[in-house]
Amino acid sequence: MIGEQSGKSRSSRIGRTINRDHSQILSQGLPLLTILIGSLTPFLPVIAAGPVMPPFGFMIFIAWRLVRPGIFPLWIGFPLGAFDDLFSGQPFGTAILLWSLAMLALEAFEARFPWRGFWQDWVSAAALLTAYLGLSALIASAGTNLWHVQLILPQLLLSIMLFPIIARMVAAFDRIRLLRVRVID
Repeated sequence: MIGEQSGKSRSSRIGRTINRDHSQILSQGLPLLTILIGSLTPFLPVIAAGPVMPPFGFMIFIAWRLVRPGIFPLWIGFPLGAFDDLFSGQPFGTAILLWSLAMLALEAFEARFPWRGFWQDWVSAAALLTAYLGLSALIASAGTNLWHVQLILPQLLLSIMLFPIIARMVAAFDRIRLLRVRVID
């Protein structure tokens, strides 16, 4: 009787709990690593006449911020945007500015609507993606050719349609991030 309970008392629905704790490397490094890998997607061999690849780094950044609102400090848009600028082909400083503004916009949105649902997150992500891609196109063309903005419509539609999949992927990474691993003191 006691032997049967002792085995069950040391485990829970998520597995063994004695000597288990959240890994600091996973909890702090996995979100940043996924964003940085998403920012490296311009290296994928995609040949197209116009821009069709969604900004995966920015989409993963937004998804992490919407899935876990307090995971990043406000200043994180600067270094992550700088890394994205190095690989995106945009003028340096574009992503730094736009990722920082997106972080501020998400913070204001979070303060205004603390309880949100799927549709509100999708609409806010679509608005941020529209602003990001539109302003990126204007900055890249230096405002001289405004007809270039219509070239980003396929990229924008693909980005908006892929965002729920990216958000689900980030939610799966969040479950991995919160895994309990063996701790030896």
